[in-house]
Amino acid sequence: MSFLKNMLSALTALIIFSGLVLVVVVGIVGVISSEEPVTLESNSILHLKLNRQVGELEKQSPLEGIFPAIAENIGLKELKEAILNAKEDDKIKGIFLETPFMMSGIAIIEEIRDALIEFKDSGKFVISYSEFYTEGAYYLASVSDKVYIHPEGELELNGLAANVTFFKGMLDKLEVEPQVFRVGDFKSAVEPFLRTDMSPENRLQLESILNSINDHVLSNIAESRGMELEQVKNISNKMLIRNAQDAKRVNIIDDTYYLDQVYNELKQLTGLEKEDELEIINYDKYKKTFSSYVNSKNVVAVIVASGDIISGKGDDNTVGSDKFAKEIRKARENDKVKAIVMRINSPGGSFIASDVMWREIKLAAQEKPVIASMSDVAASGGYYLAMACDTILAQPNTITGSIGIFSVIFNAQGFLNNKLGITTEEVATGEISTLYTMSKPLSEEQQRIIQKNTDEGYETFISKAAEGRRMSPDAIKVIASGRVWTGEQALNNGLVDILGGIDDAITLAAEKSGVNEDYKVKYYPRQKPFIEQLLSDLEGETKTRMMQEQLGQFYPYLKQYDKIKNLQGLQSRLPFDMTIQ
Repeated sequence: MSFLKNMLSALTALIIFSGLVLVVVVGIVGVISSEEPVTLESNSILHLKLNRQVGELEKQSPLEGIFPAIAENIGLKELKEAILNAKEDDKIKGIFLETPFMMSGIAIIEEIRDALIEFKDSGKFVISYSEFYTEGAYYLASVSDKVYIHPEGELELNGLAANVTFFKGMLDKLEVEPQVFRVGDFKSAVEPFLRTDMSPENRLQLESILNSINDHVLSNIAESRGMELEQVKNISNKMLIRNAQDAKRVNIIDDTYYLDQVYNELKQLTGLEKEDELEIINYDKYKKTFSSYVNSKNVVAVIVASGDIISGKGDDNTVGSDKFAKEIRKARENDKVKAIVMRINSPGGSFIASDVMWREIKLAAQEKPVIASMSDVAASGGYYLAMACDTILAQPNTITGSIGIFSVIFNAQGFLNNKLGITTEEVATGEISTLYTMSKPLSEEQQRIIQKNTDEGYETFISKAAEGRRMSPDAIKVIASGRVWTGEQALNNGLVDILGGIDDAITLAAEKSGVNEDYKVKYYPRQKPFIEQLLSDLEGETKTRMMQEQLGQFYPYLKQYDKIKNLQGLQSRLPFDMTIQ
């Protein structure tokens, strides 16, 4: 009887869920079918309001048609396509840029900034306005012909700072002992488990990369605003901007305007009278007015590896070695694919997963050009992928390097025994059978085994980096040891070949393959099929929102815990999780 009751309950739940999915699908189809075609009027202005996360590619959620607010992100690829298409579009007279919250890394901002500079080459205007400019938002806006801010707005231009979170105090209270094995003075990814503050080596490298990024940003701001670099540095170092009026006084902005005044300015630029109506088209609508399709039998495949590197298939937010090795292999075996660009935005992760993909990249590079394009970060395991490529491109403010290895095993004996009252006892057939146990501390012999594996992994990393960069192992060791570099520094020390963005990498790949301008670009991995994506979105959105509501301000720490769970085996990972402000 109980079996029949459970079966009927499960069947009822399945019918209800299927009905809900059917309703959602019908709703999406209805919304799509009822959408009016977008008409682009003459004398229009493209409105770019960057109030969502800007990632490598846009994730098209099936639920966006019904719930527009669910749109996950803006894709760098799609955004640049819109900007560069607008450059040649006679109906677009200029761009109105709003950056209320610039949610992206500094290298992605650099890519957007370069696209806006190229847009301005057409003679068309770019006008920026915001109620508040963060450091990154202003860096992007500074390229505009005019920069306006709300009269009571604020602008942040006071230099960069990095915050690193440490967990040692928490682990001590929980009686959890991290047993750490690493190679490299700068391989400080395990510092949060061992220290309550930064080591001198970690502080040194953080100061170095922050100063390098800051110098690059301030130099470009000075050039865009027609100011002396030392003047801009003084404004930043002393935080001379405390309000909108200060920003105007030191020439960081052009004026303090309300939104209606900005609209009047846009009307003047498009030859309209005050009483006339502006023709403004937003980004989401404008991208539906053109096609980026190119008719060619030649393909440059761009494989986007974004997220932590893990073994297995992974998901949309991680780089799973099985999935990406398969994508690289398919691109190698496809005769239509003439060249490959590895677009890397990853702090690294599993050493063996990195090596699995390294092998496929090396095999591909033996048959066709393979170019690495670094985004915000391509460090440690991310660099491991890049060093297998023919040529490496990075932005000046990319975070890269971090050639080093570590592993960590948590001894939870104290936590289990003293906090939870749990004890364990083991029976083993060999002396080292309990090598990776978490219920007791490692013996000296076990520690020697794991440290030896870590040392060997580091030597593998060094030898393959030396091979890829055509340098001696000793020369690589000088700039390795887990040390992190900016793209600009990496160019000087030989870890990077060229400073440039994704478009530069694609152009170089096409040139090396000999197809010149006769090619089309395809991005991989492909997005999931409609139904699979729909179910994934429904499940993911529900789970994420429930956890955020329950944990509130502690939700980011849950994400940190999820990362800790993945620290299994040798890790080739960026030596810090930090937030640059």
